[in-house]
Amino acid sequence: MPEIKKVLIANRGEIALRVIHSCKELGIKTVAVYSRPDAASPHVLHADESVFIGEAASSESYLVMDKIIDAVKKTGADAVHPGYGFLSENAAFSERCEKEGIIFIGPKPHAITVMGDKTAARELVTKLGIPTPPGLKSELKDLEEASTIADEIGYPILVKAAAGGGGKGMRIVHKKDEFESSIKAAKSEAKNAFGDDRIYIEKYLEEPRHVEFQVVADMHGNVVHVFDRECSIQRRHQKVIEEAPCALLTPELREKMAEAAIKATKGCDYIGAGTIEFLVDKHLDFYFLEMNTRLQVEHPVTEMISGVDLVATQILVAEGKKLPFTQEDLKINGHSIECRIYAEDPEDNFLPSTGMLHKHRVPTGDGIRVDAGVEEGQEVTINYDPMISKLTVHGKDRKSAISKMLRALDEYEIVGCKTTIPFCEFTLRHEDFVEAKYDTHFVKDHFNPEELESKVDEDILALAATLLKQVETEDPKEMLSAGNSTSDWWLNRR
Repeated sequence: MPEIKKVLIANRGEIALRVIHSCKELGIKTVAVYSRPDAASPHVLHADESVFIGEAASSESYLVMDKIIDAVKKTGADAVHPGYGFLSENAAFSERCEKEGIIFIGPKPHAITVMGDKTAARELVTKLGIPTPPGLKSELKDLEEASTIADEIGYPILVKAAAGGGGKGMRIVHKKDEFESSIKAAKSEAKNAFGDDRIYIEKYLEEPRHVEFQVVADMHGNVVHVFDRECSIQRRHQKVIEEAPCALLTPELREKMAEAAIKATKGCDYIGAGTIEFLVDKHLDFYFLEMNTRLQVEHPVTEMISGVDLVATQILVAEGKKLPFTQEDLKINGHSIECRIYAEDPEDNFLPSTGMLHKHRVPTGDGIRVDAGVEEGQEVTINYDPMISKLTVHGKDRKSAISKMLRALDEYEIVGCKTTIPFCEFTLRHEDFVEAKYDTHFVKDHFNPEELESKVDEDILALAATLLKQVETEDPKEMLSAGNSTSDWWLNRR
């Protein structure tokens, strides 16, 4: 295959910037695409070229294949990197690029199709001898039959969209009289989100841990794993905090799960970087959950413990080159934690809290990495995902990584919208997280927004006490003319 000299990034925000960084280090030119509200976004300003592709709605811009393909032809790009989200797991887009003679930096259409369909993926891994949670092995076709199976495997059960992900089209059913209504609700949500209302059911596991393995495969039959990640701290079935490696796994369990991940990767003729996701129950039994046929949001924690540039590896593989490392070359070095900093209000069920970033000062220091898609003075809009940045740290061990992350969170200054920083601080200080005894129910079982509110109350009391002291000891006129220290203190609060 020809050498890639120019890459168009069919995405936005921090992942577009992330791809640009690796391309620059490889000496590859970059092209950004942007919608109207993204015209002055960092990814546009840092790319070598940029192309306007439409209005704010992703259905009019980032999801329109014709506009992406036209931008590739207009700029003479050799390849497209889809990032994650948008068209990244769209088999039709991968196939379209192939037909147009454009290198798609990702898997072939067949692998996306098989692993993107959750029921097809379950059927494949079952044939490979990889365990899946008890339940329907294919899509639900008969409600009565499904109800009988639910009775057999026992409640609670999980209803999931066959074509989906990100928690959409998913319902936990705790008892039989909720079954039919939950099925209808899940099908409706799946239809709206993915245009496909097929669903399946499986046993809802006790105290489940979400553990995934990073895999990379080339066109020469080489497949390796770049270790594991723990992604159990979630809200609305979406991840907020991730760490690598997973503290739960014994060396023996890690080896077994890694073997299953590589077997699944080979089984779908995969090429590029992907993730095999598992659930691990309280008995340390593991089950295949799904495969994400793209780069993951949380890939920085893997890069920090392995030293592997996953984006650069994706590009090399897309050029037809062999993987630049073997399994024996890879070693786990220390521990890494990532916190997703969302413009959300953790005191109000994590609802979006968009607005202008009047202040955005990121923490710095050895072993601290910030992947941000928005800068100070810019707006976090309602049009796209409310992520401001990903804050990732690396330490010599898990304890030092937790300490470093707490320091980094404390130094992170954001003014203009509420964020998940207080929630992340709460989690990293919680005894169950410190002892690595948490599961996907952490938010439901342990998070109390009132504890965040009490911290805000303490800040307000501290400010009131400061003002009262100034009133009692200073001339009011002098206080007003020289009162910047107090107002600065107030603005620096998160």
